[in-house]
Amino acid sequence: MKFSEQWLRTWVNPQVTGDELVARLSMTGLEVDGVEPAAGAFSGVIVGEIVSTEQHPDADKLRVCQVSNGSEQFQVVCGAPNARPGIKVPFATVGAVLGEDFKIKKAKLRGVESFGMLCAASELQLSDDSDGLFELAADAPTGTCLREYLGLDDTIIDVDLTPNRGDCLSIAGLAREVAANYAENVCRPTIDPVPAVNEETRPVELLAPQACPRYVGRIVRNVDLSRPTPLWMVERLRRSDIRSIDPVVDITNYVMLELGQPMHAFDLKQIQGGIRVRMAEEGEKLTLLDGQELTLHSDNLVIADHERALAMAGVMGGEHSGVASDTTDLFLESAFFDTIAIAGKARAYGLHTDSSHRFERGVDWQLQREAMERATALILETVGGEPGPVIEQVANEHLPQVAHITLRDARIQQMLGMAIPASDVESYLHHLGLGVAKAIDGEWQVEVPSHRFDISLEIDLIEELARLYGYNRLPVSAPTAALNLQAQPEARGELPVLRRLLVARGYQEAITYSFIEPELSKQFDPEHEPLALANPISADMAVMRTSLLPGLSKALLHNQNRQQARVRLFESGLRFVPQAAGDLLQEPMLAGIACGARLPEGWANSGDKLDFFDLKGDVEAILGQGGALTSYRFEPAEHPALHPGQSARVMRGDTLVGWLGALHPQLVTALDLHGPVFAFELSLNVIKQGRLPAFAELSRFPEVRRDIALVVDQTVLAEDLLVNIRQQAGEHLKNLRLFDVYAGKGIDPHRKSLAIGLTLQHSSRTLTDEEVNAVMDKVLTSLEQGFNATLRK
Repeated sequence: MKFSEQWLRTWVNPQVTGDELVARLSMTGLEVDGVEPAAGAFSGVIVGEIVSTEQHPDADKLRVCQVSNGSEQFQVVCGAPNARPGIKVPFATVGAVLGEDFKIKKAKLRGVESFGMLCAASELQLSDDSDGLFELAADAPTGTCLREYLGLDDTIIDVDLTPNRGDCLSIAGLAREVAANYAENVCRPTIDPVPAVNEETRPVELLAPQACPRYVGRIVRNVDLSRPTPLWMVERLRRSDIRSIDPVVDITNYVMLELGQPMHAFDLKQIQGGIRVRMAEEGEKLTLLDGQELTLHSDNLVIADHERALAMAGVMGGEHSGVASDTTDLFLESAFFDTIAIAGKARAYGLHTDSSHRFERGVDWQLQREAMERATALILETVGGEPGPVIEQVANEHLPQVAHITLRDARIQQMLGMAIPASDVESYLHHLGLGVAKAIDGEWQVEVPSHRFDISLEIDLIEELARLYGYNRLPVSAPTAALNLQAQPEARGELPVLRRLLVARGYQEAITYSFIEPELSKQFDPEHEPLALANPISADMAVMRTSLLPGLSKALLHNQNRQQARVRLFESGLRFVPQAAGDLLQEPMLAGIACGARLPEGWANSGDKLDFFDLKGDVEAILGQGGALTSYRFEPAEHPALHPGQSARVMRGDTLVGWLGALHPQLVTALDLHGPVFAFELSLNVIKQGRLPAFAELSRFPEVRRDIALVVDQTVLAEDLLVNIRQQAGEHLKNLRLFDVYAGKGIDPHRKSLAIGLTLQHSSRTLTDEEVNAVMDKVLTSLEQGFNATLRK
């Protein structure tokens, strides 16, 4: 928010310089983004009055003006289209300096002498308006120094507020902060109720009381919008980066900046019947003041009459009901809208207004009547009019409640590491506008005012004390605590270990968003309907991810678009899967994605591409980290996002652990990736469960290795054979390895050959040939009976 330092000092004026004030605001949490002068550097510019004008004899676009400084007249040649007799404008006399070094001198323009220069606002760096002369108020004293008349020796301060400090989006809120920091009193303008001169009202209905629990309105008849907005108000608006439009709009904007209450004015003759605050009908149309036509949804709150919507509540008014140059009767609106009802509604239509910016952060729910009285008084003072009585409808049950908090001195000491005197605590809180009762037994009862909706807990009050006391004054002390070493579960594979393993295998860790594009979610996981966000950042981040692979695929695309051909990425994080009962499963997952060459480029490495078995090796390394690799099995299966012939699911017993394989070619094409691309995703909760290590003495006796080549049907899984062999071979089996798969010449086309090596060893003696043969016979018999396996000849 931008504001004028001079304006702020009319409310509270601590005896410090502007630089000290800015530094103090930043140190107390109201970060100052920038400070700039209210006008450019210039001198010798006065208020001049154009007495007469005549056409330049040799230039169609120039006029010769006679300009008065109050005591004498000067001839000035001017090309501005609005140069005319009777107006008062900035007059840079001979010798005046504009900017750093542009000095005004006596000159001749097309043969006519000119003694000075009439200025546009842009030439004085007051604004970007360069279309004509900067017209001053008719009562501006001729000959007065322009800087003094407009108060241009001022500073514009730009404060970047955190979302919880919406109370400081006004001069009143900023004044409270400054007063609290310097123990000063706030000098608020006197706002007296404006008496009604007629009894005219319009009925107001709150049909959505939870979204709008308070609505204040007032009719003002016979206003004269031909009158100009006072220059002092135009200047304060300009210094807050708000353009002057017309007197009524300027006044509502002024009250918003001054008190923090957004307001709106309707043309009374455009309102049919009364005011109805309701939710929009699905598909209802509304054309806004900026000419944009919206198609509203049922969750949009609108201000309507008995025939149509007049405004999008808390965002912007409608074009047909807005104040125009021919408006004579007004209906003023000042309402409190629930933050949740307004949040995100403007952004959903690509809008951002000063009104929505405030309502999304919270507006004082007791401010509406005061703002109405202030705006009414300014309207009567500026454009005249005849006000009716204030109309107010309130749904008390839906209004926020005043919070009462117990603040303990012991808790202050614990959190800040120091004691703050009771008198200072009471002073700080009092100057913030909080109601504080005297301390009893080291406790204060604090009543939170309606404008501080960010304070609800004791810790919030302690944060306020720390801000005002000064973060830089808090003592530095190291916390002490009795910390016991936690037992490390040996039967678990912890995530940091898995991360280091993947890094050692050439992967790099990625962190992607938990919310993704709906279409992307559908491409990777069509079986689950993702949870839609109520207030998404953008359309590309509208749903919660049900898989980590969409985010990793986007990260892969980002790298490929930057000439990275060999990419290995992994990520650990939650996926969010809606359940049938309406619950949300938040499951920690570990996922990876890879593409490109198997090995880094080098003279000793081949250029072979990564394949399914490379990825399977990485997954086996992860599963084996807990020492329970043999409890997992890989089964060929189809997944919507994976290649039908190159995908497998990982099982542990009857539990699905995850998936691995090549991304589906259609998906690779749709995502504009350079394939083939391989990916895996595993449940962290399962793969962390390992096997408790147990000591086993190394045998001093020789191993016996027997290799067998089995011919089985093509449909038989090697994993099933290995499981059967482990069961039949018994405790002496030390190692089991599938080392060759063959199909082709010499083998039935419907069968294949699997070569398997078995290593047997006894812990306390040498196995005899008879014992080894007995084990092998048992294994072969079982394989023949269970899988129709035969030894390859």
